[in-house]
Amino acid sequence: MRPVVIAHRGASAYLPEHTVPAKVLAYAMGADYLEQDVVASRDDELVVLHDIYLDRVSNVAEAFPDRHRDDGRYYVRDFDLAELLELRVWERFDAEGAPVYPGRYPGRTGNFRLHSLRTELELVRHLNTSTEARTGIYPEIKRPAWHRAQGIDIAPLLLELLEEFDYRNNSDPVYVQCFDANEVVRLRRELGCPLKLVQLIGENEWAESETDYAFLQTDAGLQQIAAVADGIGPRLEHCMRVSGAQVRASGLVERAHKLALAVHPYTVRADSLPDGFSSHDALVTFCVAELKVDGLFSDFPDETRRQILALEPASRPAAPQ
Repeated sequence: MRPVVIAHRGASAYLPEHTVPAKVLAYAMGADYLEQDVVASRDDELVVLHDIYLDRVSNVAEAFPDRHRDDGRYYVRDFDLAELLELRVWERFDAEGAPVYPGRYPGRTGNFRLHSLRTELELVRHLNTSTEARTGIYPEIKRPAWHRAQGIDIAPLLLELLEEFDYRNNSDPVYVQCFDANEVVRLRRELGCPLKLVQLIGENEWAESETDYAFLQTDAGLQQIAAVADGIGPRLEHCMRVSGAQVRASGLVERAHKLALAVHPYTVRADSLPDGFSSHDALVTFCVAELKVDGLFSDFPDETRRQILALEPASRPAAPQ
């Protein structure tokens, strides 16, 4: 089975991330999975958005100028779904107001909107019906401990909604991912999640959770993951070592595979390549041919899929794993 292509926040290289148009485009480009980052609104609706914050991807400061917290940030949790749907969203910009990826969809233009997770699941179901495809979903539980401190437990709400849409078995085309290792354990052992689980691996300085990501990359850490999860989602940089012009495998993928863990690194960006690579195709070739990954998160699902197919025998199936 060839490596799967996971559309990172949709076709986010071409359209604003986590918008319906970005998801439809990624679907049309042949992505095997569409990613959904999941956060919660004030009225306990699950919303598709990468952050718990709104201010760097939307016009929230203009629409609701007095609704920021003491830190100056605007939080999804402080708005009802109906209010969130009023906002216009656009390409991500940084704290200084500059676009994070300047060559992408122009600035604060267009009429893009937020949407609920239910809306996206309905979209995928209807597209799979009309195209007779089996494109999968890849939801991420964002900041579960923070959300509980804010009065809502996302995980059971997510599992309930997934079951409503007939995602019930480990063989179904869905992965549930999270950076918080305690939450991954809880999903399997306390909440009885039957679906495929992926432990995301970030950097400790990100303060994404209390998880020690350096430990998770050790043999003991991987064994801990393998006891509850089906795969890992490490940074691309975790999987390789760069020395001058030489790039080699770090050994992480091989060690994970020995424990029967799938490996889905993030994120392939043709306009932001990791050190040691001069082109998107060279990066994908290294990941597939040398690292032997099981999938790739990509902002450019069309280009990543094209290169993966070019590396694989045409006779191999392309269905999601």
